[in-house]
Amino acid sequence: MSVIIGIKANNAIYDTQSAEELGLKGEPIYFDNSEESLAIMRHTCAHLMAEAIKALYPEAQFFVGPVVEEGFYYDFRIHQKISEEDLSVIESKMKEIAKKGEKIIKYHLKREEAITKFQNDDLKQAVIRKIPLGDGTLSIYSQGDFEDLCRGPHLPTLKLLNAFKLTKIAGAYLGGDEKAEMLTRIYGIAFADKESLNQYLRQLEEAKKRDHRKVGMEMELFTFDEEIGAGLPIWLPKGARLRRNLENLLTQALIERGYEPVRGPEILKSAVWKTSGHYANYGENMYFTTIDEVEYGIKPMNCVGHIKVYQSALRSYRELPLRFYEYGVVHRHEKSGVLHGLLRVREFTQDDAHIFCRPSQIASEVENIIDFTQKIMNAFGFSYEMEISTKPEKSIGSDAVWEQATEALKGALNRCGISYKIDEGGGAFYGPKIDIKITDAIGRKWQCGTVQIDMNLPERFDLTYTDENNTAQQPVMIHRAILGSFERFVAILTEHFGGEFPFFVAPAQVIIIPINEAQNAYAKELRNTLLKVGVYAEIDEKSETLNKRIRNAEKQRVPIIAVLGAKEMEERKVAVRNRRTKEQSNVNFDDFIQFNKEKMREVSF
Repeated sequence: MSVIIGIKANNAIYDTQSAEELGLKGEPIYFDNSEESLAIMRHTCAHLMAEAIKALYPEAQFFVGPVVEEGFYYDFRIHQKISEEDLSVIESKMKEIAKKGEKIIKYHLKREEAITKFQNDDLKQAVIRKIPLGDGTLSIYSQGDFEDLCRGPHLPTLKLLNAFKLTKIAGAYLGGDEKAEMLTRIYGIAFADKESLNQYLRQLEEAKKRDHRKVGMEMELFTFDEEIGAGLPIWLPKGARLRRNLENLLTQALIERGYEPVRGPEILKSAVWKTSGHYANYGENMYFTTIDEVEYGIKPMNCVGHIKVYQSALRSYRELPLRFYEYGVVHRHEKSGVLHGLLRVREFTQDDAHIFCRPSQIASEVENIIDFTQKIMNAFGFSYEMEISTKPEKSIGSDAVWEQATEALKGALNRCGISYKIDEGGGAFYGPKIDIKITDAIGRKWQCGTVQIDMNLPERFDLTYTDENNTAQQPVMIHRAILGSFERFVAILTEHFGGEFPFFVAPAQVIIIPINEAQNAYAKELRNTLLKVGVYAEIDEKSETLNKRIRNAEKQRVPIIAVLGAKEMEERKVAVRNRRTKEQSNVNFDDFIQFNKEKMREVSF
């Protein structure tokens, strides 16, 4: 049986030393690739990396080294530049230290003793200031010549670590403050065995090939410009067509499901953001300005605008549920260090909707959203899972309202036969939510859409409807986004398909290549006919060889290449190359049009 490295008790992970000192009993955590085990070994591997760095660079000072979704990292200060080439040296030192099998020992100091112990280390002093007062004692984990303030959990010995890799180096502002000092950050990954590590590294290499920033540049989908500003994407024609295709499919599905289009302003007086709770709970992520000596906030979410749509008329129970949707442009103040292509931007467009309903309608509305979500995910071939996030520490509303809303979400998922995880404390500040997480073609998980039950904003804005007895009642508000944002979803789609987008959303479905000028008029006729049936086609009339133009079309990942020569024009045919199936054929003009028309109609949400 594998080594026991910790226990799980009360939904928390404890290493064996902490469990023993607290007298805890719980579910054993073995040294394997389970989520809990990886958290312990990766935390320990971060300390192993720090010990290696300290051995190689004795002047190094360390800030924090947490476990994150992509592995672990450590932030540290060093007086010389470390490059990617130095990672292999640090990694070799880590292996050398791990072979010695140093034991990891936990001990405690009073806060005052810790302050004295690290009196010459301002980074450690910063860490101490971040630690809650608690009972006045701080824990330290020691291994060989290295020790650090840490609450754990950790492995009992470094000897267990033999499958790890340092993945990248970056800069990181101290405490995430852009005005503070820039520290060095090194990321790494660790697994219980080398086979799992190698599989992950292969996935990493494949991810580099599929990186949406690289593919997006090759396909001319989008760009960024420092003169415009960081995190503000510029959509080029091909990317805008891709977005439009998504929007068109989504719009048709929304109309069929009884949603009504609305549009709210992008800048609202701060007074409404104070009423909603965004000002107090989300203000640091917002942009503010002053107009006529009145403060305004640029919207980070669309919900307040939709509340005002609801308030624009008296509402009766007969109208409910009311479903409003908007492809709403929002702005959020993301720190420059976390911006990442289209995945993390400062301006994005949500496929947002808000449903106002009676409490008795919550279950059916959530079930309808889940069905809608499943159809969209299946259309793109995504596997997915769902997670319920509960009340966070920073929140509005009573515990009773939160519990009622959370149970409504659980009930809907149970009735749909969908298994789910619980993310304790991960809800929005105004209500619990279902998060939709998809798995792409190379096994990576992505946070995508969300469904949030909100009984707090209707109360804050005094929303009402008249019931059967002509009595004023408060509606429930359901916040819902399935794609999440068009920017993020396009990035995920690009990496999932490696730019080989499905026919129904591809920026161009057909590229037409006339062999010479004599076929140009025939090419335009073909293009115009395709456009009329909703199929986007381009003509490549460049004065280049036929083979080069075909290669260019393939580089652009266009699904269908239509070559037109004298024979095709004379017989009103099309020489078709399907680059996805690698099939070639000659078909009649009308049959080609019908084939493409049907391809566009194959998928609906």
